[in-house]
Amino acid sequence: MGAALGTSARLVLRPGLACGAVPRWAPSAPARGCHSKPGPARSVPLKKRGYDVTRNPHLNKGMAFTLEERLQLGIHGLIPPCFLSQDVQLLRIMRYYERQQSDLDKYIILMTLQDRNEKLFYRVLTSDVEKFMPIVYTPTVGLACQHYGLTFRRPRGLFITIHDKGHLATMLNSWPEDDIKAVVVTDGERILGLGDLGCYGMGIPVGKLALYTACGGVNPQQCLPVLLDVGTNNEELLRDPLYIGLKHQRVRGKEYDDLLDEFMQAVTDKWFAAVAPGKGDCAGEVRWDVCDWALLWRHCSLRSFVPAVIAQQYCGARFGINCLIQFEDFANANAFRLLNKYRNKYCMFNDDIQGTASVAVAGILAALRITKNKLSNHVFVFQGAGEAAMGIAHLLVMALEKQGVSKAEATRKIWMVDSKGLIVKGRTHLNHEKEMFAQEHPEVNSLEEVVRLVKPTAIIGVAAIAGAFTEQILRDMASFHERPIIFALSNPTSKAECTAEKCYRVTEGRGIFASGSPFKSVTLEDGRTFIPGQGNNAYVFPGVALGVIAGGIRHIPDEIFLLTAEQIAQEVSEQHLSQGRLYPPLSTIRDVSLRIAIKVLDFAYKHNLASYYPEPKDKEAFVRSLVYTPDYDSFTLDSYTWPKEAMNVQTI
Repeated sequence: MGAALGTSARLVLRPGLACGAVPRWAPSAPARGCHSKPGPARSVPLKKRGYDVTRNPHLNKGMAFTLEERLQLGIHGLIPPCFLSQDVQLLRIMRYYERQQSDLDKYIILMTLQDRNEKLFYRVLTSDVEKFMPIVYTPTVGLACQHYGLTFRRPRGLFITIHDKGHLATMLNSWPEDDIKAVVVTDGERILGLGDLGCYGMGIPVGKLALYTACGGVNPQQCLPVLLDVGTNNEELLRDPLYIGLKHQRVRGKEYDDLLDEFMQAVTDKWFAAVAPGKGDCAGEVRWDVCDWALLWRHCSLRSFVPAVIAQQYCGARFGINCLIQFEDFANANAFRLLNKYRNKYCMFNDDIQGTASVAVAGILAALRITKNKLSNHVFVFQGAGEAAMGIAHLLVMALEKQGVSKAEATRKIWMVDSKGLIVKGRTHLNHEKEMFAQEHPEVNSLEEVVRLVKPTAIIGVAAIAGAFTEQILRDMASFHERPIIFALSNPTSKAECTAEKCYRVTEGRGIFASGSPFKSVTLEDGRTFIPGQGNNAYVFPGVALGVIAGGIRHIPDEIFLLTAEQIAQEVSEQHLSQGRLYPPLSTIRDVSLRIAIKVLDFAYKHNLASYYPEPKDKEAFVRSLVYTPDYDSFTLDSYTWPKEAMNVQTI
């Protein structure tokens, strides 16, 4: 053992002891990273001064700085001689915001505010989440991505290219924040329903992480948006002089996979350096990435500085094996493959597959309270067989199995239609995912014909084909069942399979409708008004992320997304259902996310997935202590006086 642990030694994680878990002999009260983490301090000392304060969005308060702060920080005179509360600043932003004619202009205003004053940005978002979510995320973020070169103001996030392969750890170390807990990454190949937008796809990770904070309360300084630029196959972008990414065709194959492997390793590796002069074979620098603390402790010559290393584990680490990595808008060919490759090795999930599945199943579970029957009594037809469809289908199977239905019987209740028609056994060139849901049935070419033959209780659109749910399909669904379930989940709004108005009108108000993008309320001729449910993934990923971060969860099983779906469905009241809502109002999303996080944290400890110990007794209080607040901190220096006699000046 002594000879094996020399300079630059690498230790392997011992099974049963996660990196970040506290062994019995380790310090009992680490300074950071465990349950002792305090909430935002009321008074924060700063070393920065002058423009370094006013030009830093994390610190800048605009005209909310007090006179004392301005004098102490050297910014008096750098801002107007006016003192505003955050409420007045909010009012000013709102008045300017309301004067804008287009949603894209409103998006630019909000993103510019985020670059200037982070606390005020989140105060604006949290003041009316229902109002601002369609601007900072779907559907407006899709338009912003399409025009990213035109709207680009200031770099936000980390841009990694295929040409940086071999140096990703260095690039990640360039990020200025010290305590990254969550990364959202995309390669820009399948942005919403808009296709390959290459480097312009950075708007998606930025928007997602804004919702991590606005909806889930995750600290924005612990979040990192990443764009992996491997080129684009979008010829229009390659010809565009304003395009800000690499101008060549997408790199695929081994070179692409090597980049992803290196990225995942670079994000999750932790390195420590310790110097132990005169310690025999361990003299000099010893480096570890994933540490087996028990093995290290047995190495006697290192005992003198092991506690210091452990303290660094909790006090100064940026990334680590428990860093959450959310994959976003990867193409179908890579999404499932990468999820299956990394899901049990890293703390990661794919929002397009698992997040969409969770929110869709939540809507279905809520709809069961309207149809008054069990999930096992339903039959589902999917328009589309890509990431979202497969994710929803797999989670439906899990939900059915939980009710005692066999896997074989569960898959027979799920029918899928792709670009070639109904997916049936014997059809050539089916991938593994599609084979699982292939039915024993003759080939059928059109969705309309499939609906007539199968007579499903629910149709779910996830293929981004606008108008796919024709009036004939909607009429058939209404004739087959008293309360048909109709989910048009494709984003953005322009890609929805049908509108809310069309669904309610054709089905005479009997259709149970949900969409991926927002629709306005619909009033029928008989005076009934319906408020369409929006199956937005924002109900899922902020709460899941907060719970995962709170417990230092090692990996994220699908059971977490099923319990999240169940929790979201429980949040829907009978009054909401009577209005046509299948989801709780977005105005309550912060409370919903908090309860999801508590459920996730509880699940993690019950199933030995958490890394932080001791387990908190009051999980709700602990999760609340982690929630970010947009209230301004005070930067006034601590000042006090001594007794007068103690300050007498000595003279000769």
